[in-house]
Amino acid sequence: MGFRMGIVGLPNVGKSTLFNALTRTAAAQAANFPFCTIEPNVGDVAVPDPRLEKLAAIAKSKQIIPTRITFVDIAGLVRGASKGEGLGNQFLANIREVDAIAHVLRCFEDGDITHVEGRIDPVADAETIETELMIADLESIERRLANLARKIKGGDKEAQQQDRLLRLAREALDAGRPARTITVDAEDRKAWAMLQLLTAKPVLYVCNVEESAAAQGNSQSARVAEMAAAQGAAHVVISARIEEELAQLADDEAALFLDEMGLDEPGLDRLIRAGYDLLGLQTYFTVGPKEARAWTIPAGTAAPQAAGVIHGDFERGFIRAETVAYDDYIACNGEAGARDSGKLRVEGKSYVVKDGDVLHFLFNA
Repeated sequence: MGFRMGIVGLPNVGKSTLFNALTRTAAAQAANFPFCTIEPNVGDVAVPDPRLEKLAAIAKSKQIIPTRITFVDIAGLVRGASKGEGLGNQFLANIREVDAIAHVLRCFEDGDITHVEGRIDPVADAETIETELMIADLESIERRLANLARKIKGGDKEAQQQDRLLRLAREALDAGRPARTITVDAEDRKAWAMLQLLTAKPVLYVCNVEESAAAQGNSQSARVAEMAAAQGAAHVVISARIEEELAQLADDEAALFLDEMGLDEPGLDRLIRAGYDLLGLQTYFTVGPKEARAWTIPAGTAAPQAAGVIHGDFERGFIRAETVAYDDYIACNGEAGARDSGKLRVEGKSYVVKDGDVLHFLFNA
């Protein structure tokens, strides 16, 4: 399991530049005019994880297969998008299809790049998009409530559940709070997700700063950090220009460039890690002489469901999982050493997979 993260924001905040860097392609045209991205550009990138190479080295794996993340570069939104302004209808339709939102905010000054509203204010930009999404959600909720009325009169329990959840969302939105601030009971989570409310999507604020501020941020990114903290949201500071340059360099050159800029790692690494945290995801590994591979699952996933990510037959015929924690695999120099040291465990159907577990599944075909 990977996940789809939509890159959104006002025009000319650096969305397409960031997308180009993340996907190491020029698929999204970065240009100084609104709506240069008309159709959403989609790119799959490998999730960087240094653990995978260490595992592969010990197992002498012939192939290394990282897990992947899909980024979707969505057309820039403007004020009035909920009423169809600009490419509003397209934007709203595209955003429903992603799992989370990376909201790029312009935190840099550049007289050569026009801001669609004529000023640099990332907090106001965030509020503009949030407002448009909330308005779109409210209009959607009203339509759905009207359509559910007849089913509710007929005693349809599913319709009654939807009606209750929609009214809960409307109450929050009327109070100026996005739907993601609502805590939903376990038995309602599936129905809640099916509502596809725009403001229910988890949000990661991406502060796009000038190159000199990439390490520490600047006064504008500090404002975003304060806003994110107040919302209980996450944020990362990235220079899209630096990431674009890094994407063109060989690994050794990129390492030198990062050192010169005072950065410990590429912004891509921070962005993906923040995205994983946002969606509560984690990684487990399968390792052998043929390949070392990373797999993404939600935190709290039981062993049979983790096996099902590889193939449905693994989940249906699950017998047990031979499990070695990552640190133990490294310390024992592989599976054989872990077995001899008593660090290899046999786990059953109730085992909850931990981040970094090295797993071997046994199943009935």
